[in-house]
Amino acid sequence: MKTFLKALLLVIFILPAVGEAQNRINISARLYEDSKTLVIQQDIYFVNTSNDTLTTLYFNDWANSFASKQSKLGKRFAENYDRRFHLATTEERGYTQINSVIDDTFKMLDFERISKAEDILKINLNNPLAPGATQHLKLSYEIHIPDSRFTGYGALNNGDFNLKYWFIAPAVYDGEWHYYSNKDLDDLYMVPTDFKIDFSFKKNYLLINELVQTQSSIDEESSYRTVHLEGKNRNNTTIYFRQNSDFLITETDPVTVITNISDTKVIPEREALIIDKITNYLDKELGDYPFEKLVISNIDYKENPVYGLNQLPNFFSPFPEDFKYELKILKTAINNYVDRTLFINPREHKWVADVVKMNMMMRYMDTYYPNLKVLGTLNRYWVARQFNISNLEFNEQYNLLYMHMARLNLDQSLATPKDSLIKFNVNISNSYKAASGVNYLSEYLSDTLIQNSIKQFYSENQLKLTTPKNFEQIVRSKTNKNLDWFFNDFVTTRKNIDFKFNEVKKKGDSINIELRNKTGILVPVPVYGMKGDSIVSKTWVDGFEKETNISISNKDIDRVVINAEGFIPEFNRRNNYKKLNPFLGVNKPFQFKLFQDLEDPSKNQVFFMPVAEYNFYDGFRLGAKMYNKTLLSKPFSYKIEPQYGFKSNKITGSAGFTYTQNLDEGNLFAIRYGIGGSLSSYAPDALYKKYSPFITFAFRPDDFRSDKREYLSIRNINVYRDESNFISNDDPNYSVFNVQYSNNNPGVINSLSWNTDFQLAQKFSKLSVTAKYRKVFLNNRQFDLRFFGGTFLYNDTRSDGDYFSFATDRPTDYLFNYNYYGRSESSGLFSQQLILAEGGFKSQLDTPFGNQWLTSINTSTTLWNFIHGYVDVGLIKNQVNPARFLYDSGIRTVLVEDYFEIFFPIHSSNGWEVGQQNYDQKIRFIVTLDIGTMLSLFTRKWY
Repeated sequence: MKTFLKALLLVIFILPAVGEAQNRINISARLYEDSKTLVIQQDIYFVNTSNDTLTTLYFNDWANSFASKQSKLGKRFAENYDRRFHLATTEERGYTQINSVIDDTFKMLDFERISKAEDILKINLNNPLAPGATQHLKLSYEIHIPDSRFTGYGALNNGDFNLKYWFIAPAVYDGEWHYYSNKDLDDLYMVPTDFKIDFSFKKNYLLINELVQTQSSIDEESSYRTVHLEGKNRNNTTIYFRQNSDFLITETDPVTVITNISDTKVIPEREALIIDKITNYLDKELGDYPFEKLVISNIDYKENPVYGLNQLPNFFSPFPEDFKYELKILKTAINNYVDRTLFINPREHKWVADVVKMNMMMRYMDTYYPNLKVLGTLNRYWVARQFNISNLEFNEQYNLLYMHMARLNLDQSLATPKDSLIKFNVNISNSYKAASGVNYLSEYLSDTLIQNSIKQFYSENQLKLTTPKNFEQIVRSKTNKNLDWFFNDFVTTRKNIDFKFNEVKKKGDSINIELRNKTGILVPVPVYGMKGDSIVSKTWVDGFEKETNISISNKDIDRVVINAEGFIPEFNRRNNYKKLNPFLGVNKPFQFKLFQDLEDPSKNQVFFMPVAEYNFYDGFRLGAKMYNKTLLSKPFSYKIEPQYGFKSNKITGSAGFTYTQNLDEGNLFAIRYGIGGSLSSYAPDALYKKYSPFITFAFRPDDFRSDKREYLSIRNINVYRDESNFISNDDPNYSVFNVQYSNNNPGVINSLSWNTDFQLAQKFSKLSVTAKYRKVFLNNRQFDLRFFGGTFLYNDTRSDGDYFSFATDRPTDYLFNYNYYGRSESSGLFSQQLILAEGGFKSQLDTPFGNQWLTSINTSTTLWNFIHGYVDVGLIKNQVNPARFLYDSGIRTVLVEDYFEIFFPIHSSNGWEVGQQNYDQKIRFIVTLDIGTMLSLFTRKWY
């Protein structure tokens, strides 16, 4: 009896403590659909699980991140070249209005938003909160729901709603506060929380949510439905309101899946089978899902799609519709499955979740599609099989896309906080680096060891706060091998992996090999003995700093290879091959191919591609380009491009050889050396030849997300021109030494760039400065300002004309830098092409050149939509003559900014140009036909 009473007393005292062991949130919310407003009464029970006494609590009010265009969310949109948020009204953006915050004694509490973080709420307590104690807060507030076009969440155009991060959530405290602003990264950090929610909304709506719905009632008088939701150990309460629901329910043994990811080309029965297949796979590999429902929505998929599939048009898709649907469900289900149950700080430790997710993806493909190639069904065609990319296994794409960023010197460590990653890395590359890393670890240890480690980590840390250290301890406990190389180097640094052979010699029945570690990262590496394409032996070499020597048997071996299977994400595998008896010292055969291909490290690749260009004097120029650039950048690249001009009947073309030295540390991130040359017509009967050796130093800030770049370029331009009956050519051959420094800080809201240019030639020397500024105001009005100032340090070319003079509206381009379609034309359409350089005037003024100095200011501002007004003013000075003031003004139509624009002069130093004869010949245009330049418009937000 005494034992029973002791047990009863123990239960009585323990139960309250257990009930208060974690945070609880009770919410009463009403959705006012017409005004797009949520009215919320919220009770928060914050448990102090730390050993510290707290006097202040912090909360995430991410709904208020939309309140200001200068918020961190607004700046994030601008960094990604997205103007939509900047141009939106206050009502479209939304905000939070807090009415009151009181404690459980009904006393008002002071609260404030912390500096430069509108979405972080600081609440000062009236009484200190002791360790283990619970603070009950009552909040009353309204949320004005933002438009869904910014993030996908919010108010939809059809009256539906997607609600995420719609309530005020306690920040995590574990000895220090973990709070941060919303940056549209889907990474709110919460402790496991118990929710009770009463949500009221118009009865014609359906509510879709993962929480358990225990009851529902309708107030016939107000036509409002109230739904009661509950959930324990949650970090997600995303709610979808639909007037006509597109969500379908699929019952599977492990979990009920609710999704609106659908494909009209896949029958519903097949969709259900695919969902069942995936949930059973996850149940087997990770264990029981702790909740009854798993919602996976279209917006979830759009936030994290299967890259490659989402960019291909349907008519070109290399995969069956069933398989594409399966991949969409697989990736989205894995993401939500892991994010709902592993409570890892998603901003600081994204890589741990990525390891789990990507390992699940790769093993699924190995299990069900072990022979699938990345080109899918295209491999049926002979043409596709001629490309090396056709041999790429589906799971090998992860190394490829991570290495894409490494070759560009834009890769970032796995431990980099999520908000510090550039867009390509946060969306693609770092997840793929995690996939490459866990695959590398599996090969080094064993697949079974890594699979068991991931499963144990998931089961032991499910539904509680965890850290990367827990994963590391589990993996280390299962092996005696030193894994510092993975956790201390591969994860936390951006050091590249690159090995090569120093020396390979036969000695008796052995092969003595000297290996060199080119980057110094202490990772293990396998060395293979091979006969043709067959692996004869495989020897793991532990990490070493510079050089090391090993010996392997030479039985049945004709070559040795480092990393032959390619599972190590190595920076350069082209130096990994050595033949034991090379013919003429050539270790790899040459391969000649039409069109660019994936890099094949076992061959010396040379590519050919037909090219077509146009200028007024040569007409259409057809030719072929021979080059070595693959889908991945490489340090040394060359391009030889002979062409034939059908109008001039002359051979033209260009050639270039470049070596880029990437630097991992410091602001100087690249040094580029090279020489380039071109041959083309500059007049109807004359060619110019140009060649230029150069060296360029490239600098960037420590913040990789910053687009700011600085370049110091030193080159010597040598020009040789044929004599022409059409163009005066008093000084046909010349050489110019040129030093240019440029500082570029582009942006979609604010943009500032400037450069200085120094030129030295036999007959002249000049110095100039150019600065450009662009600002988009909150009312969507744009203002552009450009300044140019240039002066001759000395000029002995005055008697030879104005070929080297400063130009007001049409530079002669004696350095042949600009893409003129008719560079020597003084009349006709091609003379109206505008290159915005030097003076930058749009009108063709009566003083077009200055042989002493020139200054100008070019401005334009928005009048309406894409119609801008421009004004240019300047001073020009020629020897003997006094300085002259020049100006022009007109209308600028911006079709694609800086790429396709038309200028209509109105008034200038020439008078009213609109009323003058041949006005159509005064209209100027900017037209860019270069595909690479145009593509930069679409890729700039990713890099």
